[in-house]
Amino acid sequence: MVTDYSDVKLETKDLILKKAEFEDWKTIYYNLWRHKESAKYMLWQPTETDEDAKDRMKRTIAFEEKPENKYALFVYLKKTGEAIGFAGMRELEPGIYEETGIALGPEFVQKGYGRQILTTLLEEAGKLGAKEFHACNRIGNAASRVLQLSCGFVFDSLSEEKTDPRTGETYVLENHIYRY
Repeated sequence: MVTDYSDVKLETKDLILKKAEFEDWKTIYYNLWRHKESAKYMLWQPTETDEDAKDRMKRTIAFEEKPENKYALFVYLKKTGEAIGFAGMRELEPGIYEETGIALGPEFVQKGYGRQILTTLLEEAGKLGAKEFHACNRIGNAASRVLQLSCGFVFDSLSEEKTDPRTGETYVLENHIYRY
């Protein structure tokens, strides 16, 4: 039996987090996917054409439909309905959750949206019985680090050195933890 998570929806003051819809390929492409600066600390490449954006949206929808990706969501502005980013979390083991990435287009950063998103994910995990919530950022990604610490996370550890498969560059993750 396949579980349908298409009705998963979280709301903040300014945003709606919900499953992607194919017709939003254009706004997510123009607002986020085409921007190199948005992909800098993420493990995805910028999308370069309308056709690539449509293909990416199909893959995104298929990814979001998997049961383990129940909380892989697009971020929409309430006032316009346009897709401006994505966010997600998953349960690692009973009571232990992790943030799986938050990305917003460059026009939508430094507006408090990241804080609204992370706070809402923490609240949702709390309703699900979370004891801990983990988040990380690449060393050098000051915006993510500041966001996590401002939401009550504390430093936990540094990761082993990793290699970015897109660029071959090495990086280290700073791991943070939030305890309920």
